[in-house]
Amino acid sequence: MTNVKTAPAKTDERDWRQTLFLPKTDFPMKAGLPKLEPGLLARWEELGLYKKLRKASKGRKPYILHDGPPYANGHLHIGHALNKILKDVISRSQQMMGLDSRYVPGWDCHGLPIEWKIEEQYRAKGKNKDEVPINEFRKECREFAEKWVDIQREEFKRLGVEGDWENPYTTMTYKAEARIASELMKFAMNGTLYQGSKPVMWSVVERTALAEAEVEYHDYESDTIWVKFPFHSATAKKVDKDLSGASVVIWTTTPWTIPGNRAISFNPRIKYSVYEVTAAPDENWARKGDKFLLADTLADEVMQAARVDNFKRLGTVSAKTLEGMKCKHPLATLGYAFDIPLLAGDHVTDEDGTGFVHTAPGHGRDDFEIWMDNSPALQKRGIDTVIPFTVDGDGKFTSDAPGFEGKQVITEKGKKGDANQAVIAALTEADGLISRGRLKHQYPHSWRSKKPVIFRNTPQWFIAIDKPVQVENVRGKKTIRALTRKAVEKTRWVPAQSRNRIEAMVEGRPDWVISRQRAWGVPITVFRHKETGEILPNENFEGAEKLIKRIVRAFEKHGADAWFDEGAKARFLKGFVKPKDLDDWEQVTDILDVWFDSGSTHSFVLEDRKDLTWPADLYLEGTDQHRGWFLSSLFESCATRGRAPYNAVLTHGFILADDGHKMAKSRGNDVSPHDVIKQSGADILRLWVVSSDYSEDLRIGQEILKTNIDSYRKLRNTLRFLLGNLKHYEPSLRVEPRDMPELERYMLHRLYELDRIVRKGYDEFDFKRIFQALFNFATLDLSAFYFDVRKDALYCDPYDSTTRRASLTVLDELFSCLTAWLAPMLCFTMEEAWMSRGAGENDSIHLLDFPEIPRSWKKPAIAAKWQKIRQVRRVVTGALEIERREKRIGSSLEAAPAIYIDDDDLKSAFKKINVAEVMITSQASLLPGKAPKTAFRLEEVAGVAVVPHLAEGQKCTRSWKILPDIGVDPDYPDLSSRDAEAVRQFEMRLRARD
Repeated sequence: MTNVKTAPAKTDERDWRQTLFLPKTDFPMKAGLPKLEPGLLARWEELGLYKKLRKASKGRKPYILHDGPPYANGHLHIGHALNKILKDVISRSQQMMGLDSRYVPGWDCHGLPIEWKIEEQYRAKGKNKDEVPINEFRKECREFAEKWVDIQREEFKRLGVEGDWENPYTTMTYKAEARIASELMKFAMNGTLYQGSKPVMWSVVERTALAEAEVEYHDYESDTIWVKFPFHSATAKKVDKDLSGASVVIWTTTPWTIPGNRAISFNPRIKYSVYEVTAAPDENWARKGDKFLLADTLADEVMQAARVDNFKRLGTVSAKTLEGMKCKHPLATLGYAFDIPLLAGDHVTDEDGTGFVHTAPGHGRDDFEIWMDNSPALQKRGIDTVIPFTVDGDGKFTSDAPGFEGKQVITEKGKKGDANQAVIAALTEADGLISRGRLKHQYPHSWRSKKPVIFRNTPQWFIAIDKPVQVENVRGKKTIRALTRKAVEKTRWVPAQSRNRIEAMVEGRPDWVISRQRAWGVPITVFRHKETGEILPNENFEGAEKLIKRIVRAFEKHGADAWFDEGAKARFLKGFVKPKDLDDWEQVTDILDVWFDSGSTHSFVLEDRKDLTWPADLYLEGTDQHRGWFLSSLFESCATRGRAPYNAVLTHGFILADDGHKMAKSRGNDVSPHDVIKQSGADILRLWVVSSDYSEDLRIGQEILKTNIDSYRKLRNTLRFLLGNLKHYEPSLRVEPRDMPELERYMLHRLYELDRIVRKGYDEFDFKRIFQALFNFATLDLSAFYFDVRKDALYCDPYDSTTRRASLTVLDELFSCLTAWLAPMLCFTMEEAWMSRGAGENDSIHLLDFPEIPRSWKKPAIAAKWQKIRQVRRVVTGALEIERREKRIGSSLEAAPAIYIDDDDLKSAFKKINVAEVMITSQASLLPGKAPKTAFRLEEVAGVAVVPHLAEGQKCTRSWKILPDIGVDPDYPDLSSRDAEAVRQFEMRLRARD
């Protein structure tokens, strides 16, 4: 830097700070959100914000986000916080974009999660649930749910979630229970409700059937066995000489299902051969001379597992040969002396096992379906096709499993029972094994008890989704699956790829098992004839509508408890069934699957409430709800109304710890929303939500929260600068954009650009993009650039300075836009900032719409010009930073950089620009010619070089600029001419006030 000294300025006793327009604000740098937020919640409650919004929105188009009901059975976890904050951001943003966004929160109050809690309390007291009258037990469940609804309501409100908290919906109100029962009986009327015997996932611990949505998969170690099913010798010899004395080998991870075996499945597309053991250890189960039928691709693997030393391939066996063949059951001598047919099935693969699948129709979906498909043909061949009930609800073998009765598959505590070992021992004794082992794999567990489930054949109630039915508003008969497929096509799925997930769920869904063997919930309100199986009500029953109305009215008056009152059957059927015939009918007491409850909420919330509309604009839940609430709502609505109950579905991912692992208290990596709020405030939690990519799994932890806290502080700093300077703003100072300096018009253009990003982002639920754009604008465009450049004019310019007035006008627009755009995200902080400008008692930023940005603010040419200026400014800033570091200057106002620009395009941007003002220096010059080699350059900004110099002149004691015109005004010898004029105006206004 050229060593040019400045002449010392004259000294003056006067404190010029009194004449500056310095920032003044009560908006603190330190937020203190944990203490601030409860006060704002109380203010909104006193204001009646939700009702005030509805009143102000009268006549607008409604926007309905239908709340997916959480279970009322415990304190909120971080997943609840993510879910409800996303909903609140959407609800608030749609409101501020000009819609009437009505949000009604709700709760799921029936089902196993709550019943399980009451049972735990019973067990702790040594009470037996079965000895308590059912309605007394149900009363305790209701009271438990009521307690947690109240607790969770306050916890949700503490997150800043705005909604109709005074009038939420719950699935346990009498009206809701009546409507759920009414919806169920629609399926009875269209003939899709039926009782069937199918294998379902069964929780021994909870003693109930479970739906796929109630199951999660965990690692589990299973016994594995390779079992041989010998061919009938005489038949095999006639068909293929190689099959004489041979056995089909199957592999299974559930040895306990062998007593339920009734067939073996194969795939005609797989190549099979007979393999003979030529050498094996004497102690081996697989011995020399044994012949096994195996898939060619798996033969080596099977022989290795059987510890066979050598073997040879005798010959192939065609699929045509296998069709119609039969084997013996390996436990024939224990009471299983029936034929085991071979059945062709596409579900069989040669990826693992043996190429054959042990088929127990009472213990698996594929097994059941192939057995039922082949039953007519099997009956003609004299094979008994009745599916045995080998395992009861306690997980114990029944008399349908001869030799094993009483042995237990899973204990009441969810532990492995003795069934597996008993079956393996019997197979060993019967020479039915060739090998055994253990395998760790993913196995279904109840997501409540976390204990393994079993597949067992049991009578349940189902909804047939492939039976053609006539649905209102739909031409011709259609299956529920077909209606659902069409509804999926017409629905907007966000993110778009989530459509693939729901389509897979629709295609892969078997008939919907809706019955649960529990006590707390809405019962399946039908009667079944014990002999004929006829269901009341049904479409052919003359009094069906009257019966339905009678049940619904009873539920509306007394709740679903009415179904379990003594004498309920006689009362409901009075006039429909003769008293002498009452015993011929059984009243179904199974409880509805809780997913049917939640899947019906659209009927008693969206349709029945006058403040809501059907269908909803949006459903929003986690990705797991593609097989849960999204799917059950889709099936229920399509089957009864012919379309989805929603126009769009938005999904979010799960939450992981900051190291990417699943959260667990045992690992010490779980994050409680209560703890975050207590330490940092709900707005920090909201900031984490909106700055994350919620379409994927999210991470949270202390380090991630620290990053969010740092971002929050920077945003708050921006707001504080705006508020401090706007203390000097008056509407009379406003400057029209056409009269503003170019820099201000550039800032207005940036607001125009951001308005498009913000509105598009909120429409597309892309909150991360919005937040990133606003954060970058606040920190880079404003704090690091515009505020920096305009501080001097804002603080030091004369009162009537056009630059100062224009800047204040822009600050007013910036404040209005930023606080409004961020209000849906940081609802507490933006309210605090809004109030800091003197909001009235009945005012709230949340009652405002987003500002309408005039198209006239769009100035792409000015924006392009200022982008070039900012590029050059980066080089100057870099050069001065070195000067500061080397202590050659204290502040940039001591500098007078010489700027060399050999790029004509960049150079043209500086026409009519006060270069020193933009560079925040006292002086600056643009020089022609080539810059010295020693000049400072930035590789990324080609064609620009800077040589730093010291500013020449005296230092103004008011603005601290070093200028040559200090003292030109004799009244103010220590000030520049600009500052002298500013002080003169200040004193005149002071005298005028006095």
